[in-house]
Order: sequence, then structure tokens, then C-alpha cells
Amino acid sequence: MQRSDFDYTLPPELIAQAPLPERSASRLLCVDGAAGRWSDRWVRELPQLLDPGDLLVFNDTRVVPARIAGRKASGGRVEILLERPLPGRRARVQMRASKPSRPGTVIDTAGGAVVVESRAGDLWEVTLPLPALEFFERHGEVPLPPYLARAPGAGDRERYQSLLARAPGAVAAPTASLHFDAPLLAALAGRGLGRALVTLHVGAGTFQPVRAERLEEHVMHAEWCEVPEATVAAVHAARAAGRRVVAIGTTVARALESAAAGGELVASGGDTALFVRPGYRFRVIDALLTNFHLPQSTLLMLVAAFAGRELTLAAYAHAVRERYRFFSYGDAMLVFPAPGARA
Repeated sequence: MQRSDFDYTLPPELIAQAPLPERSASRLLCVDGAAGRWSDRWVRELPQLLDPGDLLVFNDTRVVPARIAGRKASGGRVEILLERPLPGRRARVQMRASKPSRPGTVIDTAGGAVVVESRAGDLWEVTLPLPALEFFERHGEVPLPPYLARAPGAGDRERYQSLLARAPGAVAAPTASLHFDAPLLAALAGRGLGRALVTLHVGAGTFQPVRAERLEEHVMHAEWCEVPEATVAAVHAARAAGRRVVAIGTTVARALESAAAGGELVASGGDTALFVRPGYRFRVIDALLTNFHLPQSTLLMLVAAFAGRELTLAAYAHAVRERYRFFSYGDAMLVFPAPGARA
């Protein structure tokens, strides 16, 4: 398939620039891949749209304030974005500057000197004044996505973070989970829905465009994920009871499907570069809650693999007509699979 097969037109004013006052007040587009239709609902209706015993799987990664500004000795400005902490005081980062940095370059930041050590593909390895997570927690700012045309505000530290976030390491939020507040979580539990956790540390590569026209030539960025034994047991129990496994976000879908790459879901931990696109057969998930994604993005391709490309793009066109809010702080979709999407 071609990258252009996943294009759509989005008026810029539909890109949500700030979250709603209430997390669960977003709209929800329910897409039934089997029936080939959709309906307009609300996120707070989730307890009625799902069945008792269904298992909701969340990503518990915590967003690090992963962006910091600095200057070279020449006076040139540099923006540093954490991609991955490394042992000791080292880290792998993205750097944006008017001129490329070189090994040995010293960048002065509010937290002290950052020393460029080496290049690793599109990334750089640097030495920081402190271990990476400690350094960025003290001195960094929230790394809002590039399509939010504003500087981060005080409220973003709380709102660009899931209520279930506990494992620091992400540089972007698993945005589907941003819709869940305490009343909604309580309503879901009261309805008898289960809850389980995985960890996938969302990397800055999630915002990188697909550059190859042929999807077979695209190389996914690797992200660290863990599927614990307790979650594997919960999935197997739900399956045995005839209940559904609902992935809360594309990151959860990738983590679970990566852990089932051998054919059976097993506890696992390590990097995943799984690229889910039409033709993939899902082994674990039965439903997917997700936000609306950028045109030609790997996240949109994953949704299209689950619901079918034509239905997904038709549903997106409907969302544009109905003035849904798009991307990280936007509205959501609850997607059920098309025939043949599951293995």
C-alpha cells in the first residue's frame, strides 16, 4: 500500500489546542467494522457501550517534561528533546539547531552543561549534569506535540498526563487514556469492567512522518514496552469467560500485539518496532479506544488495519463534517474490528 492511501483533509481549526475542562466530556465516534457503520456518542457513555467482564488495558507510562532549551558557545540556540534515558548520566536525544552539532559540543542549559558525545542515526547521545529522568524532571518543560501552536502552560503538566500514569519514560502522552477521570473509572468498575496495565514509553518518533511512499519501506522507531504477567493472566481470564479485550490507545494495541508476536500472548519486556498496517491480523485486542490521528501517520494505519481502510477514512470524513476535535487534546473513537482483522 501507499502512504497517500491514508490521506485526508483536515481544517486546521479542528486541531484541539487545549483540553476540555472535563476529561470525560469529549465526543466519541463509535465505529463498527463488522457492520460498516458508525454512531455519534460521548466518552462518558463508555460504561453502557461495553459489557460487564470486558477488560480495559491501559498504558501506565508517565510523560517526562522532556524538552529543554540551550545555547552553544557560539550563541546558537538548541532545543533538546529526550528520546531515551541511558545508564549513568547519558541519554539519547533529538536536537534542533540552525547548524548540526558535533561530538564534543557543549550546550549550556538552565540545568547545567550538556555535552554531545556521538551521533546515533537521527539522534544524538549526550552526557547530562544528572541522570536523565532527574535532569529533565527538574529543568525540562512539557513536550507538547508540534501541532499545538502554543507554549506549554501550567495546566499541561497535569492534563497531558493520564490519571493512571506511574512509570516515567514517555515524551508524548498515550492520549486515549487522557479521557478517563475518576468518575468515569469508578463507573466502569461499578459496571464490572476489568482493568489491566502495560507500559510503553512513547518516543518522539511517534510524531515523525512516514517518509517512504511504499509502506513496506518504512522503518518504525523502536519504543520500550513491558507486558507484565498479571496482564497476561487477566487477558487469558477474559478470553476464557468470552469477554473482550479493549486496548485504550494504539500504544496498548502495539504492546499487546508485540507480546503475542510468537502466536501466544506472553509476559515480555524490551523494544518493539512493530508496524501495524492493513493486512495485519490482530491476535489479542477485540476493541480499540483511540483519538483521531494525523493524515498518513502510522497510528492512522493501525486503526485502518483494525476497522478497514475505507470505513476508517469514511468515519474520519464524518468526524470532519461534524466538527469533532482532532489529535492529542481532541475527541475519541471506539472501534470494533472489521471481518478478517483478527487472526
